[in-house]
Amino acid sequence: MKRFLMLAIVAGAFQLNAQSNPELIKHYEAYYKQMKTQGDMQGIINAMTHLNVLSPSVARQDTLAYFYMSEGKYIQALNTIGFEKNVGDSDMALEVKALSLKSVKRPALAIGHFEELFKRNPNALIAYELAELNLQTQKLEEASKHIAYGIANAKDDMTKAFYETQQPYQVSLKSAFMYLNALVIYNQDTKANIDKAVDILDETLKNAPNFNLIQITKNELLRQKQALAQEAAQSKN
Repeated sequence: MKRFLMLAIVAGAFQLNAQSNPELIKHYEAYYKQMKTQGDMQGIINAMTHLNVLSPSVARQDTLAYFYMSEGKYIQALNTIGFEKNVGDSDMALEVKALSLKSVKRPALAIGHFEELFKRNPNALIAYELAELNLQTQKLEEASKHIAYGIANAKDDMTKAFYETQQPYQVSLKSAFMYLNALVIYNQDTKANIDKAVDILDETLKNAPNFNLIQITKNELLRQKQALAQEAAQSKN
């Protein structure tokens, strides 16, 4: 008798759940809409999480991960969507994986997703990401390839933001590619190519005088050049 009663309770619970799911979905859809109206991102994330639990879909999962990424919650975004390369990934999923992996300092993993994005929609902005990440992982030939593409295809109205100063600033995307080019040249031979890299930085600075990072990098390269000269002088004595 007790066993029969327990089975009846369980069956009733399943039936109640089945009946209430559509109502819950309707509730959280309204809640999601209201949170969007109020601009409450945490409320939006909460609503989408409930909706994805109640009625899972790839689109909802991708959207939830995108919201997490937009809030700088990169680990949560990756936990939601994963980081593996999947042939069927949407453009949104690829963007979330690529940018989140880059942000958590996993450039080698991020590169594959940016490469797929570039295959689907070749453009200078994605080329910049690929150039920067390949430079970080010392894949200098790949970095040079994307830099060449970027310099050739960056439009005059395209810009790149930098944040090393208290007040963020923007420079033309072409100038940003030139900066990366100087770094690639330098990394090809960190002793012999200092002057070549500095020449590129000087040329870039003419077109982007507010490019603070160039001045910082140039000063560091000149410091290294002076240190090398002192070492050479000492070795002769």
